[in-house]
Amino acid sequence: MDAKELRKDARHRMDKALEALSNELAKIRTGRANTVLLDGIRVEYYGHKVPLNQVATVNVPEPRLIVVQPWEKKMLTEIEREILKSDLGLNPSNDGAMIRIPIPQLSEERRKDLVKLVHKFAEDSRVAVRNVRRDVNDTLKKMEKNHELSEDELSVELEEIQKITDEHIQKIEEIKQTKEKDVLEI
Repeated sequence: MDAKELRKDARHRMDKALEALSNELAKIRTGRANTVLLDGIRVEYYGHKVPLNQVATVNVPEPRLIVVQPWEKKMLTEIEREILKSDLGLNPSNDGAMIRIPIPQLSEERRKDLVKLVHKFAEDSRVAVRNVRRDVNDTLKKMEKNHELSEDELSVELEEIQKITDEHIQKIEEIKQTKEKDVLEI
């Protein structure tokens, strides 16, 4: 693997860390309804656990309400049970045709806890990005030691990897601030 491929690999792995952060933050509940909240819910359907969106239509008709309309009426109780079992803290109500899930207002204390969680996820992502940087830098130094790279080339590549790292750390910070603002917004 040459230095250019290493750089490309580093960028790809760092992008994965950003993607993982976005996925984790999407699961954090803000004061508004969002269908992403239910993405982790899987229901039993003909002997298999499947994602909720494969057995029902999930939409947000109002800012504080999620509506789940199963394609088969017999799925209502299964969906309701799985939502209750999840750790989302939501209370679905089943009216025989669909499930309405009101999104309660978050307390100030809960908002602060969620902000701490956002910070933790962001820090985990920064650590992941730095680990990628360290791995790539170690590989580059080995390449220089094995005379596959000159000292000057090593210096340039280390600089490039640092730029990529800085870009990703900046993106993590932007994502964190946006989510923090969403959580704190009343």
